Amino acid sequence: MAGATTADRGERGKAEPSDPGPPPAPRRVRMPSVRALVVTGVLLVLIGAGGIWLLYGSQWLRVERVTTAGTDVLTPAEVREAAAVPVGSPLISVDTGAIEDRLRRKLPRIDSVDVVRSWPHGIGLKVTERKPVLIVEDDRNSGKFVEVDREGVRFATVDKAPKGVPRLELTPDQSGAAASLRRFGPDRLVREAVRVAGQLPRVAARDTRTVKVRSYDDISLELTGGRTVVWGSGEKGATKSRALVALMKAAPKARHFDVSVPTAPASAGS
Repeated sequence: MAGATTADRGERGKAEPSDPGPPPAPRRVRMPSVRALVVTGVLLVLIGAGGIWLLYGSQWLRVERVTTAGTDVLTPAEVREAAAVPVGSPLISVDTGAIEDRLRRKLPRIDSVDVVRSWPHGIGLKVTERKPVLIVEDDRNSGKFVEVDREGVRFATVDKAPKGVPRLELTPDQSGAAASLRRFGPDRLVREAVRVAGQLPRVAARDTRTVKVRSYDDISLELTGGRTVVWGSGEKGATKSRALVALMKAAPKARHFDVSVPTAPASAGS
């Protein structure tokens, strides 16, 4: 109509909202058929059975070799013999814990051991041997020596004293030593001697030949060149070590050092 107003034309020009129509029907989830479930179950059973057969029944994953690492005094053959790994058995069935127990029981020189499976055919034995910090003469076998590690464990008897390892002397016949042995026991005194040996400064440790224990608080050292050190007990070891270093620097020709009271160290002789 020619007489239509501008407002009417504007209203007609606006787009009318579209009708959204009815909401979409919910999608139906298609459930697997009974046949598909049965087939899937059978496949899983076959895969599981195949895996079990592969690990336990086949010849592919069985122990064929045993390797060793970390030996020093011990030989690889000794370690393998003591381990008694069941060669030919399925690798998965090997009891690594039992092997570790056997090695520690049969070879006291072993401090720690790690038994690992090396797929597909190997078992690895990684050992750490105990290191002697002191040696003791074997009372039962004349001419033989017992090695003592840093924890005071007597772990091996040897025919020849290891080079550079100090000798431990327990002297219970001295005054007061018998009472000390009864109170602390020989094992405690040995551990105390080991403790002292581990506290020594390098300048003294390399020259120490004998650690003498008369009682818990009466430990002394014999060094090369006829020198001696009165250490006392194992207490305040770091302070005593520093005092000994200072004494040796101040009196390099002295033959006797006393750090049993580290706040008042003394040296004598020349």
